[in-house]
Amino acid sequence: MAESPTEGHPDKLADLIADALLDEFLKKDPYSRVSLEVVVISGMTFVAGHVSTEGYVDIPTVVRNTIKEVGYTRPEYGFDADASAVITSIEEQSPDIALGISGEGAGDTATVVGYACNETDSYMPLPITLAHSISKRLADIRKSGKAPFLRPDGKVLITVLYENHKPVSAKDIIVYTQHDPDVSPEKLREFIYEEVIKKVLPEKYMTSHTRVLVNPSGRFVLGGPVADVGQTGRKIVSDAYGDTAYSGGSAFSGKDPTKTDRSASYLARMMAKHVVASGLADRCLVQMAYAFGVSEMIAFDVETYGTEKLEKEKIVKALLEIFPTSPRQIIEFLDLRKPIYKKTACYGHFGKEGLPWEELRYLEKLRDIATAL
Repeated sequence: MAESPTEGHPDKLADLIADALLDEFLKKDPYSRVSLEVVVISGMTFVAGHVSTEGYVDIPTVVRNTIKEVGYTRPEYGFDADASAVITSIEEQSPDIALGISGEGAGDTATVVGYACNETDSYMPLPITLAHSISKRLADIRKSGKAPFLRPDGKVLITVLYENHKPVSAKDIIVYTQHDPDVSPEKLREFIYEEVIKKVLPEKYMTSHTRVLVNPSGRFVLGGPVADVGQTGRKIVSDAYGDTAYSGGSAFSGKDPTKTDRSASYLARMMAKHVVASGLADRCLVQMAYAFGVSEMIAFDVETYGTEKLEKEKIVKALLEIFPTSPRQIIEFLDLRKPIYKKTACYGHFGKEGLPWEELRYLEKLRDIATAL
């Protein structure tokens, strides 16, 4: 199973604002240390956190521009970018935290995971891939103007049937989408099925037993922050791999890369993806642990679920020979001081092209080292 909120979902809007602000701080000062939390509710956006930077960011302007990009631009939505108050409470990073990081230690205590499998071209699990594809299509078609009756809030839930650990069909596709009050349920269902689901769902996964539901609870006119408070960090399973793999212990958005719960999660994904893409296993889960202020990782493990093509110990040794694992090395290795985080905030942090942890740089090297051990 997997769920994917649209960018207009209150929690995802909060994540998007947090990462938009992070990117702006990194543009002004790549060494900015940022830890932000965002809350959105009717008529108000609240930004709180700790920031140490040499740059200046106009926080209200970034917040309102982000809200506009999502589509909250009309008073009847109950949440309007121009009419929304922006309240900030920003302090400098704690000197104790700064001291722990200055010695090249981890910026947080964290357990992180990375996962990959050969179910899709992106080496992501099929359920979360389909859920993100549908929810993003829902947002894209709304913003294109082709569906003026759609509003920003929404969520997709999908369940996939497996046989012998391989996906065979979609069992349930459930779409919740906010809409104008005058659109009929019948028109909405037909449009979502024809222009959203059928456009992105591979035909081979649709069967006569696939159940498709659109707004099964009834009308969905009132949505967004006016209907439900949104907060950063409340969709961590959707941000990761769905229920196919574990999620790490922490959320990602609003945190600069000194926070290992973010940066090390990206490295763990890169490791797992290399294992699968190199043909060393069909599925791979990489687990890592870090302690605040400690410059090396505390624990490391790889699970291949019996799908490995050679001894797991060789895979582990090869990974640790190629990929650096100290907090400072991860930042440099993945070039994480760039403003790349806004594009991660919605529709998952993994499986997207153009992100450094998705690059397959060392496939041949990994195969050669592992087989030579």
